[in-house]
Amino acid sequence: MLIFIIAGLLVHCVFLASIFDIYFTSPLVHGMTPQRTPLPPPAKRLVLFIADGLRADTLYELDDNGTPQAPYLRNIIEYKGSWGVSHTHVPTESRPGHVALIAGFYEDVSAVAKGWKENPVEFDSVFNESKYTWSWGSPDILPMFAKGASGDHVYTYCYTAEKEDFGAQDATKLDTWVFDHVKNFFRAARSNQTLFSKVNEEKVVLFLHLLGIDTNGHAHRPNSREYKDNIRKVDEGINDIVSMLEDFYGNDGKTAFILTSDHGMTDWGSHGAGHPSETLTPLIAWGAGVNYPQKVTFQFFEDEFLKEWKLEKWKRLDVNQADIAPLMASLIGVPFPLNSVGILPLDYLNNSAHFKAESMFTNAVQILEQFKIKMTQKKETTLSFLFTPFQLLSDTEQINILRKARSYIHQEKYHEAVSLCKTLISLALEGLSYYHTYDRLFLGISVVMGFVGWTSYVILLIVKTHTSLTRSTHDKASTVLLLYGFGAIGVLIAFFLLIQTCPWTYYIYCLLPVPVWYAVVKETSLLAFYLLEEMLLLLKFVFSFFYRSTLTVGLIAFAGWPLITRLWAQAKVTTLSWTLLCLLLAMFPLMPVVGREPNISLMLSIALSTYVVNSTHSSLQHKQGLPVINQIISWTTLASSLFVPLLSPTFFFQRLLSILLSLMSPYLLLSTGYEALFPLVLSGLMFSWIYMEKEALQHYGDSLKPKLAVLNFSYTTDITQFRQLHLDDIRRSFFFVFFIVTAFFGTGNIASVNSFDPASIYCFLTVFNPFIMGSLLVWKIVIPFVLVSCAFEAVQVTTQLSSKRYSKCYITAHFFFLVKDYGSWLDIGTSISHYVLVMVFTIFIMLLSGLAQLLTTKRIELWGRTKRHSM
Repeated sequence: MLIFIIAGLLVHCVFLASIFDIYFTSPLVHGMTPQRTPLPPPAKRLVLFIADGLRADTLYELDDNGTPQAPYLRNIIEYKGSWGVSHTHVPTESRPGHVALIAGFYEDVSAVAKGWKENPVEFDSVFNESKYTWSWGSPDILPMFAKGASGDHVYTYCYTAEKEDFGAQDATKLDTWVFDHVKNFFRAARSNQTLFSKVNEEKVVLFLHLLGIDTNGHAHRPNSREYKDNIRKVDEGINDIVSMLEDFYGNDGKTAFILTSDHGMTDWGSHGAGHPSETLTPLIAWGAGVNYPQKVTFQFFEDEFLKEWKLEKWKRLDVNQADIAPLMASLIGVPFPLNSVGILPLDYLNNSAHFKAESMFTNAVQILEQFKIKMTQKKETTLSFLFTPFQLLSDTEQINILRKARSYIHQEKYHEAVSLCKTLISLALEGLSYYHTYDRLFLGISVVMGFVGWTSYVILLIVKTHTSLTRSTHDKASTVLLLYGFGAIGVLIAFFLLIQTCPWTYYIYCLLPVPVWYAVVKETSLLAFYLLEEMLLLLKFVFSFFYRSTLTVGLIAFAGWPLITRLWAQAKVTTLSWTLLCLLLAMFPLMPVVGREPNISLMLSIALSTYVVNSTHSSLQHKQGLPVINQIISWTTLASSLFVPLLSPTFFFQRLLSILLSLMSPYLLLSTGYEALFPLVLSGLMFSWIYMEKEALQHYGDSLKPKLAVLNFSYTTDITQFRQLHLDDIRRSFFFVFFIVTAFFGTGNIASVNSFDPASIYCFLTVFNPFIMGSLLVWKIVIPFVLVSCAFEAVQVTTQLSSKRYSKCYITAHFFFLVKDYGSWLDIGTSISHYVLVMVFTIFIMLLSGLAQLLTTKRIELWGRTKRHSM
């Protein structure tokens, strides 16, 4: 058994690790030659304002009186510059947003493993290509661009992390800090000749990271007065900075300005997913080299915001977020960032047609360089007769397009040259994606084969070991032949990988299915029917990852379960409570995901926790910060929640009730709305499930209907060696898996990142700390898991079946879950997280089972008391 468990864990870890080779590999390549526009740039310096968390609609809209939210920036749109909407990519988080803006590529997902903090790979950026860059703002953002820069020309000035406090009285101070330090910097430059010379160089970047809007959005929501007041403060600050810089540089007309945001924010104060409120950010550019406002009589956009914003007359120029990096590079004449995939938005440039054509040609060559290196790398690691090049952009086609574009420029056919360069960029980007995913199908098939093989083996092993079904037999000759056959397959696969110089991890993914399928083929005569049945049952869970209402359908079906059995006749009260609780729990997946609107009044008592929640939110609402006593109570309650149940007797209902009450306190402290009711309803259903399983034992002629009141977790004897699995055990396993998934998706989940309300952790801390915040939210998710697992422990005791056998049924169920879920990886915004979560579930459930056993069977005796047990 121990060997089987270890093998199962290793196999799960291999499958989980496979995503880092298939989907989490960096798309970046190195070795390209820097490309810059050969003509003089229009600007000597660039000032980049990034208002973290600023929504496009909130900035551009007018208030109830018809007054702009940002009067100075509104004046820029109407009289001095160009504007539009910058479309961001998922995940809408600060690090990937800033990387897209400043480096021109969409952050590779390998950065998730680093918490977006460190640079998992080296990358180029506009800051790195500049002569000097000075930046002011958050310690979470600025250092990564300095760390990724070559040499010592990117300077950072950061406030302390403690200032990023969601409960602070005035989060606008973060932005005031930035504006004040920029002003002090230029005052110092007037009297410091060395600094004065540097800031007067060409190719200089000034970066102001403004975090106050994001902080106020999290704390008070984007529709709050605080959020909008912060926008006005930023508008005033930008006005002051622009005036100060124009005065410092003597109004030389060589400064370009850009205002944008890394991401937006939902109405409930979060970001990370793909809602338009998160992906639509403002872009306003003015100054040297930037087009003046262009009036139009008609323009159409599907979002229909123009009329609402009263900006129908001024041409709106939308871009992708990565397009801003080449725009900045073009304005100050630095090479385009080497790994940029942005396309220069020419409509923003106020320059000659020749300059635009040369800039677009440079953009095309820069992206083509990446394509060529990516193709070369893949060609060198693939057998020549197996290599399939990207047909749309052969070497000959590349040369022809470049030669033709250059010819158009010489002939002053600039429009034709630009059009041809855009075609080349489109093909090069398509080719980059082609080579980046070149091995995906091959590796995907290998991993799926491993999934299906291991799942089949586990099911067959369960059927063979724990049922009276007929076992397969093979003669010695056929067994030897089978062994040699699979051995030969393994050797061929290894040789194939060796001559292609594949990474060592490829050997694991491709060779693992060989021994697994060898073991399966040896047992092929064992009831394929049960394998098919399990696949059909567990297919339902896949849909629950995409449609939470699937759980509602399942719970309604469960409510009718007693009606199709004898249970209704023999235990009416028990079955009625089961049915009602199933229907009540079925309501939760139909409600909006938690985090959209806090409603503290819905919370039920545990008096102290309820008081702390109300007191904390009241204090924050009045901008008085987080009370220290509330913080102490919250952390003490959380720390004691796993200790308190161990003080109670280990009799069934005394221990289960103790677990429920102790875990409800931290759950209440981490709740802001209706989800506070969820563990109560779930626990009620779990108690009912225990009674239902006791009644179900009579279906198998079991005369021992245990009295639940006298059962003791600590003194239960595993008598499974005297009975085998039957079909009801498969149903119990199925119920357990379903309840685990319901516990996860009942109110909100990690897979939908922005369903979490940051306000749910305010009883514990308000200063921004991703690790602690994430840990608290994960513990909130784990609490319903623990309740279900403890109930399952009770079911196993009641039905006299060991947890070891159930764990195998559970592993079996989840492997089918994984196989079906694997095919949906293309939707990065949802499917990748689903895959990771399911894999983590399968590994985590073993630890969860151990925690449930600890909570139900162990007891701590204080003050030297003698332990007593009733039988």
